[in-house]
Amino acid sequence: MKQLSGMDNMFLRLEHGSQYMHVAALGIYDPSTAPGGFVRYRDILHFFESRLDSAPVFRRRLVTVPFDLDRPYWIEDEHVDVEFHVRHIALPHPGDWRQLCIQVARIHSRPLDRSKPLWEAYVIEGLDNIPDVPKGSFAFYTKFHHAAIDGEGGTEVLKAIHSLSPGDEPVPQRRPRVRDREPLPAELYARAFANTVQRVPKLARFSVSTARRLAGLGAGYMAEFGEMLQEAGVPTAATLRAKVRRPPVTRFSGPVSAHRVVELISLPLSDIKAIRRHVEGATVNDIFLATVGGALNGYLGAKGELPDRTMTAQVPMTLRGEDKGGDRGNQVGVVVMPVHSEIDDPLQRLAAIRVGAEKAKALVAAVGKELTQHVYDLLPAVASELFTTKVMLPTMNVIVSNVRGPDVPIYLAGARLVAFAPVSIALNGIGLNVTGFSYDGKLWVCMVACREMMPDPGAFADSLREAFGALVAAAVALPGRDAKPEPAARRPQPRGSRVKSPGGRRAPSRSAGVGKKSVPQGADPSRRRGTRRGART
Repeated sequence: MKQLSGMDNMFLRLEHGSQYMHVAALGIYDPSTAPGGFVRYRDILHFFESRLDSAPVFRRRLVTVPFDLDRPYWIEDEHVDVEFHVRHIALPHPGDWRQLCIQVARIHSRPLDRSKPLWEAYVIEGLDNIPDVPKGSFAFYTKFHHAAIDGEGGTEVLKAIHSLSPGDEPVPQRRPRVRDREPLPAELYARAFANTVQRVPKLARFSVSTARRLAGLGAGYMAEFGEMLQEAGVPTAATLRAKVRRPPVTRFSGPVSAHRVVELISLPLSDIKAIRRHVEGATVNDIFLATVGGALNGYLGAKGELPDRTMTAQVPMTLRGEDKGGDRGNQVGVVVMPVHSEIDDPLQRLAAIRVGAEKAKALVAAVGKELTQHVYDLLPAVASELFTTKVMLPTMNVIVSNVRGPDVPIYLAGARLVAFAPVSIALNGIGLNVTGFSYDGKLWVCMVACREMMPDPGAFADSLREAFGALVAAAVALPGRDAKPEPAARRPQPRGSRVKSPGGRRAPSRSAGVGKKSVPQGADPSRRRGTRRGART
């Protein structure tokens, strides 16, 4: 039995109404590489049954403390019903990209059952009319509660259930099995009392230590950083007293509905490397933030809704260090960064983001990356929730994250992964999430948003591609540079593409959940081998 950390528990507490706190991964697989050229649903069932002990998340179930007196506990579930967790569905004819996105958005709009281990998976077949995706391919969508897993932890699970070649099965790393029994209420009461007594002196020591670190920064630096926070709308003690303006209100502010939209594009990592060669000091995260800022500039600008000051992003950062593995729950901190959506020029936007990033890094280095984690571990859960919902989240307009994945092709039950979407969370007041995941030479970028806030996700995907293309073109055109970018963030359009609006931007999709007629780039058309079904029963 293991108690959730303060941050793990916060992800549970934030889930209510139509605000869901699960994250997911959508992979598209080519079964022609598997033995026999196909993968059956029962093959995937057996595959997961043999790997339930490869990662803690597959067996862990929640046990709550009566009256919410303390954080919940994980216990090992001896009887995991794999057929409940791994489900099998198919797209209706014709099985195109739009229908896949609608189906994924619907599944992503359903909360997980807390009486069972907090994960679900769906084998989705019928993907027969998606350009650049081999005929007979199938999709595999896996959903985990954020209380059980973070971005790096998700990457570790991805590695555990994949192999590096189609003929090799991943060797599951068996964990020692611990037989947990359901704790009695009296035991939970006793643990809650003991934990409360221990946290009081720890909180006092933490408060003194943090105050000393901040004082060590010096008045000049803190004044300069405070100005940056004020400009971004982040509340310092002084700005809270003065009620200084928060970040601008946009269509992504306000409560989210129960419905989501999902869209995916891919960007060549070679173009990102080209930008880094031409713009000294630029990091992958800087480039990604500049791309998102440019997309917001284009998308909101086309609607006449672009704020005249910067929007801000919640940027998660891992606390795992060199050792990415381990059973440690959520190991993430948060930095609030301006994305400078108000700046039209892509290089000026990138330069402004780099300045903000350096200041943010200096503050994080001074107070410690673990500041947020310590706050959640030491404060009472109610106080932590108020701090999150009333202080932290109102300082942000969008969530932007980026996780590094495998650099080479990987295989599930012999089927090659050809496209990948990291499907994340939309929150009240932050109705848009843009997550990147690098895999096999591409940065796969997935947008998740409240459907009412973004009824046309295809238009935002277009804005992302345009912003990235403009940044690449501007970078390689710098004086003294003659390198050319690869043809890139453009993906082929299917037959019957949407007509363009008078301004040159594609007209918004009228579908109820996804960008109409958009397709993922990066699948290998040369891998097509007939029209076998992807996941057979």
